[in-house]
Parts: sequence; C-alpha cells; structure tokens
Amino acid sequence: MDDRDREKIYSRRVRAGKRTYFFDVKSTRTNDYYLTITESRRHPQGEGFIYEKHKMFLYKEDFDKFVEALQETVEHVKTELMPDVDFTQFVQRERDEQDDFASELKWE
Repeated sequence: MDDRDREKIYSRRVRAGKRTYFFDVKSTRTNDYYLTITESRRHPQGEGFIYEKHKMFLYKEDFDKFVEALQETVEHVKTELMPDVDFTQFVQRERDEQDDFASELKWE
C-alpha cells in the first residue's frame, strides 16, 4: 500500500504564487501518524498546465527537531541576511491575493 492509499486525517493548503504547499497528516496501518509535505508547482503546457510535485515525509520522532531547525533557519535569514526587509509586506500581499481569488468565485 503506498502513500496515496493511506487515510488522510488532516490537511492544510498554502498557496504561494505558482506553488502550492500541502501539509497532510496520514495514518499508518498501526494507527500511528506522520506528516507529508508536498510542493506542487504549476507549469504551462499547451493550452493548460502540468503540475510538478515533490513530497517529503516527516515522522513523529522528528517533528520537534524539524520545526526547531526551520524556525532557526527562517529567523537567521530574516535577522542576519535580510534585516532590512519588512516581511509583513508578504502577509498583506497574501491577504490581497486571497481576496482577489475569492472575488473570482462569485456566482451570478
């Protein structure tokens, strides 16, 4: 049984321009849980698009180490490498993009 056959317990999608990230909690045969992180990138092809996906598996024994390393790395970039960048601008841009997307879904 591969990953696609596992029961999805929880899912969160993060849209980021041409990329979308999926955070999915799945269960094992023994009722244990793990996280899959999938990056999906959209590429134009002909009249439509194709999606390139990259998947990573994260197991419970690594959750804390992973989150700690990710937080430290992001903080290093923000404070040491890019201290003059106002990262709050990206939060506002994301809200604006979500509002634009929501307005496209209006039914007439």
